[in-house]
Amino acid sequence: MNKIGLMLPRKYSQLGNDGLLAFVNNFLKEHFLPAIFVDYRKCVQQAISSPAAFRPRVNATSVYSSLVENGRPVLQGLLAVDIIAKEVLGWVQLMPIYAAELVEYVRTFLERTHERCRASYMEAVLEKQSYILLSRSDVESLMCLDPANASLQNSFGQLDNDIPDAGIEVEIELSDLLLDMCPIKQENLIHDDQKLILLASLSDSLEYLADSVERLGESFISPSTISENKSDIHQSHHTRTTSAIPKSLASLANEYRRLATDCVRVLRLEMQLETIYHMQEMTKREYVEDQDAEDPDDFIISLTTQIARRDEEMAPYIAESKRNYVFGGISSVAANASIKALALMKSINLLGVQQICRNSIALEQALAAIPSIDSEAVQQRLDRVRTFYELLNLPFESLLGFIAEQEYIFSAKEYLSILKVNVPGREIPMDAERRISQILSH
Repeated sequence: MNKIGLMLPRKYSQLGNDGLLAFVNNFLKEHFLPAIFVDYRKCVQQAISSPAAFRPRVNATSVYSSLVENGRPVLQGLLAVDIIAKEVLGWVQLMPIYAAELVEYVRTFLERTHERCRASYMEAVLEKQSYILLSRSDVESLMCLDPANASLQNSFGQLDNDIPDAGIEVEIELSDLLLDMCPIKQENLIHDDQKLILLASLSDSLEYLADSVERLGESFISPSTISENKSDIHQSHHTRTTSAIPKSLASLANEYRRLATDCVRVLRLEMQLETIYHMQEMTKREYVEDQDAEDPDDFIISLTTQIARRDEEMAPYIAESKRNYVFGGISSVAANASIKALALMKSINLLGVQQICRNSIALEQALAAIPSIDSEAVQQRLDRVRTFYELLNLPFESLLGFIAEQEYIFSAKEYLSILKVNVPGREIPMDAERRISQILSH
C-alpha cells in the first residue's frame, strides 16, 4: 500500500490509505464508469441496429422451446442486449457502492432497446385495421375482459377451458363490434406473413427479456448479498442503491410485457379480421343449390389454408398458450358472421343449408388441427351454426317447439331471421312472428 501511495499525486499520497481510497473512488467515478457506459452503449446500439437484429431466426426448431439452449428463437438483437445487461450488472458485485450508477446504465440501455422494439412493431402494424382497433379504448377493454386474456398472464401456464356466461357475452360483443367494420378490405390487413412471424417472434423475445430483467433485479435486491461484512459507510450506500433496483428494472419489465401483449393482441385481431374478410363472401352468393356439392365454398378453403399455413409458420416462435390465443378467436367470429349472414339472404334451400354446415365442419377441422387450440370450445361455437341453419329444415310447429324448449340458445332477432328468409316448400303462417314473440316474452 505504501508503494502504491508513492505513485499517487501529492494531494492523495499525503493522506495515506484514505488518500488511496479517495483516489480510487475518484478514478472509478470520473473515468472508469463513464468509459464503461460509452463502450456498452456502443455495443447496445450495434446490437439493435444491425440488419439481423430483428430478423426472425430461420433455423428455428419446428417445436417451440422455452429455453434458449434448447432452441428458443429469441431475436438476435434482444439476446445480445440481455447478455450486455447481465455483464454490466455483474460489475455491481465488484463495485457495490456504484450499484445505483450501474443500474442506471442498464436502465438506459433497456429503454433504448424498448424504443427500437416499438419502432419494429410499428413498422409491421402501422395503418392496419387491427392496430387501429387495438388503439380504441372500447376494444382494448373488451379484450381485457375476454376470458382468453388469461393466457397472456402466464405464457407457459395451463388454460382454463371453462368459459363463464359473462365471458361468452364479451366474446359476442367484441365479435359484433368487429363485424360492424364490414366490408373488410384486404389492403387494411397484414397480408405479409413475414410481418406476422416478426410480431410473434418479437412478442416472445420481449417476454424473454422481461423475465431476464426481473431475475437480474431480484438477484441484486438483497442488501445482505452485497453489504455483508462491509463498513457502515458502505452499508448506507447499499441500502440506498439496492432499494432503487427493483423500481427501475421492474417498471421496464412491465413495459416490455405490455408491448409483448400488444403484439399478440394484434395477431389475434388480425386473424379475426381475416376470418371476417373471407366470411363476408357468404352474403354475396345464393344458397339455393341445384346439386349437392362435395367441397366447402372457395372462401372457406382459402381461409382454412391460410390458418394452417400461418400456424405452421408461427409455431416455432410462440408458446402454445399464445398460439391458442392468436387462433382461438376465429371460431366465435366465424360463428357470429355465419348466423348474421342469414338476415341478408333472400332465399336458401335444403342443399344450401347442407353447404353452410359443410363450411362450418371444414373450419372446425382446420382449427382442431392446431395442437394448442381448445377443440371443445371451437366445436361448441360452430355446432351453434349448424343447429341454427338446421332449424330452416323444420316445419313451423316443430320450430315453435324447439324455441319453447331452447329459447335462450339464440336471440329473438336470430329466431325471427329464420322466419323471414324464403325456404322453398316451407309454409309459414301469417301470425308466425307474433307466436314466436309470444313464446320469447314469457
